[in-house]
Amino acid sequence: MTTALALEEDTPPRRRAAWRRHPTVAIGLIILAAVCVMAIVAPWLATLDPTALSPAKRLRPPSPEFWFGTDMMGRDVWSRTVYGARVSVITGLSVAALATTIGLVLGLLAGFDRTVDAVLMRIMDGLMAIPAILLAIALMALTRASLGNVIIAIVIAEVPRVVRLARGIVLTLRDATFVEAATASGTGFFGVLFRHILPNAVAPLVVQSTYIAASAMITEAILSFIGAGVPSSTPSWGNMMAEGRTVFQVAPQLVLFPGLCLSATVLAINMLGDGLRDMLDPRLARRVK
Repeated sequence: MTTALALEEDTPPRRRAAWRRHPTVAIGLIILAAVCVMAIVAPWLATLDPTALSPAKRLRPPSPEFWFGTDMMGRDVWSRTVYGARVSVITGLSVAALATTIGLVLGLLAGFDRTVDAVLMRIMDGLMAIPAILLAIALMALTRASLGNVIIAIVIAEVPRVVRLARGIVLTLRDATFVEAATASGTGFFGVLFRHILPNAVAPLVVQSTYIAASAMITEAILSFIGAGVPSSTPSWGNMMAEGRTVFQVAPQLVLFPGLCLSATVLAINMLGDGLRDMLDPRLARRVK
């Protein structure tokens, strides 16, 4: 009983110490949570309809009426910036979840089966030989502009990196002593896979998924900037920067505000990924103590 009470009393200080050792996790989570909340409550934060045209009020500077000014068509930049968070958040989270799940499954198969490995990894090598952004542009050229197609194109470009990571983890653990012991004790293939291999692959894949989310947001902004992403009528940070670049010298806020939002979001995700890497890597954790 005394030992149990001591452990319960010791747990909160240890957690607080862990957060102090890895402040980037807390900072990244706070910024990312703020962006997600902004995307969810966009209808209540927006002061005007983001698609409403008002040519008489075009290129207005920031003011109490238009917090971020207006664009070339008189649309409220603040409202469009708030709604643009939805596109980036949906793209980043969806691509990270889909690419990590698909890459994990394919990586596990490639790591355990030599025949699958020989065929699958040659396909992955071929996809990785093409820069991700060029592959996404090529895929978008074959389809119509929509958020769903953007997500699919980026997922296809990001899956090979997850497959290689998952395969490397499986190859490292496949001959480990505890895996051989589990196999010798009669544990089946799926039992070894889900009880011993998969738990050890979660930490690096979680860290990798944060970088995929950040990369997906940047790729979506690039695609929208060059006109190969979401439709121009959809408020997104990439579309806003593309439209504002022609009048940058007259109204730099059209590029500045969505660019700052995109940079802050990507920075928050990268800080979260770096902090999780330091927190979950036992070698780094021992070094920090």
